[in-house]
Amino acid sequence: MAQGQLAAAPEPKYWHLRTVLVRTIDSEFSAGQVLPNERELAARFGVARATLRQALDQLELEGRLVRRRGIGTVIAAPRVGVPVSSSEEGWPSASRNQSWRIVDCTSAPAPVRLAAELGVLPGETVHTVRRVRLVQGRVMATESLHVPDSAVPHLPALPQLVGSTAEGERARSVLRQLERCGVDGESRTVELGVAEAEQAALLERPPGTPVLVVTTVYASAGRHIARAVCTYRADTCKLTFGETGAVEVTPVEAVRSA
Repeated sequence: MAQGQLAAAPEPKYWHLRTVLVRTIDSEFSAGQVLPNERELAARFGVARATLRQALDQLELEGRLVRRRGIGTVIAAPRVGVPVSSSEEGWPSASRNQSWRIVDCTSAPAPVRLAAELGVLPGETVHTVRRVRLVQGRVMATESLHVPDSAVPHLPALPQLVGSTAEGERARSVLRQLERCGVDGESRTVELGVAEAEQAALLERPPGTPVLVVTTVYASAGRHIARAVCTYRADTCKLTFGETGAVEVTPVEAVRSA
């Protein structure tokens, strides 16, 4: 073998079957149709049912199939286009935009890393609003929006109450004050990740589900006013950046050596 060449790894049976199933689905089925049952599929493709289940599990993870109790395995609808620029997604307002639903709001001293990302001193109070984003009535993403106290100096004092009502009112106050700042600059990164337990519960998916993590830093008048970490379901949505939404690609090696 020539130096530097890698031996081709044998393709697992389930992965080969997954490729065959993708071609079959694309040529013979349309969204909403129900696949034949496992016994019929295993007989058609000449594979063990255990191998078939692995392939079907993979296609479900990719968002190509949906298993519905009492119905069977259904061909999934095409991914929904989800805009991620602030002008298109209605950021940050939640009071008028029904596509956002508040989960909770907390206030705490900023740890060192978050403080550096926001350009504030460690220990400054940071308000964190957690929300879920709805598209066509379906949960598509979770968001943790971090706002330094110095960016919203006119935040009204609220009674120190606990519960969803108090947290919802505090979150809306933070968002209203943030909206008044105006956004004149933003930087964005997109990475592949997996949903942790808490995120998975909000996304209504099992832990470990593939997700797209979009981190955006918003600026106003030359200073950072917020940092949003938005976790999108990779199985049901595709991100759209608009005509002017430039996306910068940074090689991993460049990041490591920076």
